[in-house]
Amino acid sequence: MTIRSLRSLAFLSRSAICLLVMSPLFPVHAQPQESGSGKNQASSSAGFQQEKAPSIVDPAGPTISLVSSEQVFLMAAALNACGYDEGLDESAPVRKRVRDEINLALAKSEDARAKRDKVCLYIAQHRMTGTERDISQYISLALYLTPPPELETSAELTEMPPDSTQVVEIVPFLKDFVAAVDLHGIWLAVHPIYDREADQLHDPLSKMIVGTNLYLKLPASTYEGRRFVVVIEPMLSPHIVNARVYGTDYVVVLSPVNGQIRMGDVRHTYLHYVIEPLLFSRATAVDRTQPILKVIRDAPLEFRYRSDTIPLTIECLIKAIEARTMDTGVPAFTIPAGVDRSELPRYEHERQIYQQKVDVVRLAAVHHDMTQGFVLTQYFYEQLIQFEKDPASLRDSIGEMVYSMDVDQQVRRARQIEFDKDADGDVLQQSKPHKLTGLDLAEARLASGDVATASSMARQVLTVHDDTLESAADSARANFILARAAILTGHPEEAIDGFQRTLATTKEPRLLAWSHIYLGRMLDLDCKRDEAISEYKEALAARDGQQDTRLAADRGVKTAYAVRGHSCDEDVDDDSPAAPAGKPGTGTTGDNGTQKPQ
Repeated sequence: MTIRSLRSLAFLSRSAICLLVMSPLFPVHAQPQESGSGKNQASSSAGFQQEKAPSIVDPAGPTISLVSSEQVFLMAAALNACGYDEGLDESAPVRKRVRDEINLALAKSEDARAKRDKVCLYIAQHRMTGTERDISQYISLALYLTPPPELETSAELTEMPPDSTQVVEIVPFLKDFVAAVDLHGIWLAVHPIYDREADQLHDPLSKMIVGTNLYLKLPASTYEGRRFVVVIEPMLSPHIVNARVYGTDYVVVLSPVNGQIRMGDVRHTYLHYVIEPLLFSRATAVDRTQPILKVIRDAPLEFRYRSDTIPLTIECLIKAIEARTMDTGVPAFTIPAGVDRSELPRYEHERQIYQQKVDVVRLAAVHHDMTQGFVLTQYFYEQLIQFEKDPASLRDSIGEMVYSMDVDQQVRRARQIEFDKDADGDVLQQSKPHKLTGLDLAEARLASGDVATASSMARQVLTVHDDTLESAADSARANFILARAAILTGHPEEAIDGFQRTLATTKEPRLLAWSHIYLGRMLDLDCKRDEAISEYKEALAARDGQQDTRLAADRGVKTAYAVRGHSCDEDVDDDSPAAPAGKPGTGTTGDNGTQKPQ
């Protein structure tokens, strides 16, 4: 496929061309809605996109609950049957028991093995990152499944979080596998073990919630109409905590071992559950901190923190609370009862030494958070010291904390910080801290708008190419990154060459599909509709099995890709000067019937 004139692309502004690259090759591990967006919405919705609540959430159930889920069990068991071994040696014994029973059923039935193979093939074809993000999308989907024997999605695809819809086509394969090995029967056999695990966790979880509420001085009525659900699933690795936000409902999926869980991560999610509505309702006041964003551009923060004051402020306050309430490891000190008054000065001196040791540990945690880029942590830490002395609750105090902030002072403080090079993990974004390297990092840089760095990293991969299959795969992916970078920098001919090199060197279905889609879109913009349709059909033929690819290719076949301010209906002379760029598409269907840009 060649594009000679590229006449239509000359009419596009850079922002309009960027619409071509909004569909990622490797989807970011998307939370149903991460805290911090939609700050202008009413506080009741807390700024979240309005997905339908997952089936695990009972609107008539308790505000806070600790449960197990057969649907999550079925999905986790299928993952285990397909080679998911992470944390197996550290897991509860029930995980190995279930795996043994599945293997026994598979050994007895050729049909069961065939059904297992279909599930495993699907999982293998959708293994995109090689991290826990691959697993988390299946857990997200499981939360939206109905119990067997139906085992169907409990909501329309448009009402489900994006990561769950990426793998929704596994459901019929999963249903057949569940029936073939009688996973429902295995669930009934092990369900009492799950109940015992829940019983062991009840008291420590309750203690954490009560202790957090006492510190914040918040009553239980704070949570009216909202749900915090902890789902236990021993078939998953005990090293991960999968925390998710669905509208006003918060769900945490984790694997207990001997009554122990990563309570700190659960508490972090619970603090989000408690605090986010308080700050979303004061979004206007938080907006005053916009100057902070310029200072933290070089901090190792995710883009959402560097681009929006709401999630940044929420996270800073939570980290300050965690620092004020952390277990410092310093042995507790108390003045013995019945001591002589003459000895009180000595004990008071020892108490002061103890407090100094505690403060050193806490302030070290604050300093670390500040160097990570959470530059309001120290401010909230200082405010919490005063908060602890006042009988008012956080609900009553949060307004003064936010409104009385001297933003200029915080900007000056932030400018004195030397930021870390690498970021910590976030339980609400990824299950386990994972340092991106190589082309994964290049993808992340490109997604954040750092085109130069992404391009440089991709070219570096191409310079060390050898004849191995792994190297060939990396080269294809590097060319794909360079092609999208070329679009973003206004070099369509380089983009075309990059996509064609990708097609010539890869067998990865998703790379093939999206390369054809991008080429189809560029042909549409160049008013070559027949050639564009051929590219979209090639994308469908690649069959990468993912929802976003199929939808994009289907739309391309049915309707030409277009952006506002550009039309193929006009007869434009190739030699005429480029017309002013029109306003980029806004996601609505144009009057001429063109599809909305993705």
